[in-house]
Amino acid sequence: MIKKIKCPGSATIINAIATGYGSAFGIGLNIKCSAKTINSGIECSNDVGATTDLMELCARKVFEKYGVSKDDFGLEIKTKSSLPMASGLSSSSASSNAVVALSSKIISEEFNLKPLTDMEIINLAIDASIEAGVTITGSFDDATASYFGGVVVTDNVNRKFIIKEKMDDYKILIYMPNFYSKSSDSDVGRMKVMAPLVETAFDFARNKNYFKALNLNGLIYASALGFDSGIAIDALQSGALASGLSGTGSSFVAVCNHDSCDEVKKAWDDLEGNIFETGVDNEGCKLI
Repeated sequence: MIKKIKCPGSATIINAIATGYGSAFGIGLNIKCSAKTINSGIECSNDVGATTDLMELCARKVFEKYGVSKDDFGLEIKTKSSLPMASGLSSSSASSNAVVALSSKIISEEFNLKPLTDMEIINLAIDASIEAGVTITGSFDDATASYFGGVVVTDNVNRKFIIKEKMDDYKILIYMPNFYSKSSDSDVGRMKVMAPLVETAFDFARNKNYFKALNLNGLIYASALGFDSGIAIDALQSGALASGLSGTGSSFVAVCNHDSCDEVKKAWDDLEGNIFETGVDNEGCKLI
């Protein structure tokens, strides 16, 4: 049995590290995952040369959830990514979602067991990400924006939705510098100092003023983490509807109308790194 799934990354509206409340939306860059049954064990690989520890942990948690022994049944799991790693675009959440969802699908069908629900998949993926040390807050906002697509506003501590809805169709530009920034390496203390300001940004998000929230959040976290907020301001000056640091960096995201996209690209043209053009993803994780 071979099955495939794709799970999108997400871009930050509100980073939850300072307050425990977050917001994110799905983007068109994704991770594609394929899995097939083998005689025994869990074998994982990816196309970006990253460690497979998180993939293996996600699969192992599904095996344990179903009470299936790796000695009697196995999965070979591969991922292919259009998401830059360690860039603030939820590559870990997308990978975790994909591996857990696909492992659950195959095992439940193979052994005629009840499939995991959407929230069981998400919570299992988050638990694995926390255990692997790739997230600070559990990233419920990133995980759910990836899994369901659209835009979410969330209570990350209690893993609850405040808002979950489709997002209007916009062009999304992403500037990725020539360096990575792992969430686990970020200075949590500096971010938490900014909590009162992030609360103001979050008020915009829960009132569905997503662009104001993204702009303010991006400026706050860029300042706290030492990124150049001028990158976002240049995008706004060139016609972007919103722009800011995504996650803990290093990527900056810009939300654009179709007629402002080229001008924002020009504003970022001289920056060292890569610019990706994509769109909003409202589909979320989907079998392919």
